[in-house]
Amino acid sequence: MQQLPISFTVIVFFVIIVLFNAIRILREYERGVIFRLGRLIRVKGPGLILLIPIIDKMVRVSLRTVVLDVPSQDIITQDNVSIKVNAVVYFRVLEPQNAIVQVENYLAATSQISQTTLRSVLGQSDLDDLLSQREKINHKLQQIIDANTEPWGIKVSNVEVKQIDLPTEMQRAMAKQAEAERERRSKIIAAEGEFQASQRLAEAAKILSEEPSALTLRYLQTLREIATEKNSTTIFPVPIDLLKAFMKGKENI
Repeated sequence: MQQLPISFTVIVFFVIIVLFNAIRILREYERGVIFRLGRLIRVKGPGLILLIPIIDKMVRVSLRTVVLDVPSQDIITQDNVSIKVNAVVYFRVLEPQNAIVQVENYLAATSQISQTTLRSVLGQSDLDDLLSQREKINHKLQQIIDANTEPWGIKVSNVEVKQIDLPTEMQRAMAKQAEAERERRSKIIAAEGEFQASQRLAEAAKILSEEPSALTLRYLQTLREIATEKNSTTIFPVPIDLLKAFMKGKENI
C-alpha cells in the first residue's frame, strides 16, 4: 500500500486547522462582534459564521438578561442612621458593539456604577423613606443606572433593594415607637366608642322622657331580664317618678 506524501498530510492538517478557526456557530441569544485587522466590521449572528483565519477575530456577547447581585454597602442615611443595604440589578445588552468597544468589561463596570449609585441615592434619603417608599427608590436607582450605562449599549430593566440591615438599637427604638402608636390608636378608638355611646344614651333618654309608656315598657323588660337569671335575690328597680309624691308629702309635713 502506497503511503501518502508528508507534504500532502501537512496540507490536509493545515486545511483542517483553517476550517476550524474559520467556522463559528452562535446560539439564538448570542451575537458575534467581528474585528478585521483590529477594526470593527459588524455584528453577526445567530447561526453559522465564517471568518477569515488570522485576519478576523470574533468576540461573543450574550443578549440574555443578566442578574447582577450588588454587594452589601455601608450607608449613612440623611438622618444619620448607619445601615447596610444590598440590591439586585437586572440588565441586558442591546448593542453588542458598544458593550465591547466603549467599555473594557461591561459586567464589572455595571457592577461598580450600581454600587456607587446605591450609596449615593440612599445616602440622600431618610430611614423612613427607605422603609416606606421602596418602589420610589427602586425606580430612581433604575433611572440613574440606566442613564450611566446607556452609552455602553446596556439597558437596565429593573433595580430592587433586597435587604436593609438596621442596628439593634434602632430596631428596639422602632419597636417601641410602633407599640406607642398602637396604644395611641387604641385609646382614640376607645374614646370614640365612649363618645358614640353617650350620644346614643342621650337620644334614648330624650325619647323616654317624651313617651312615658316607653319608660314603662323598658321597666318591664328590665324585670324580665332579671327574672331569667338564677339569682337568689331579685332587685326591682323603682322609677323616680313613683317616689315624687311621697317626697312632696314629706316636705309639706
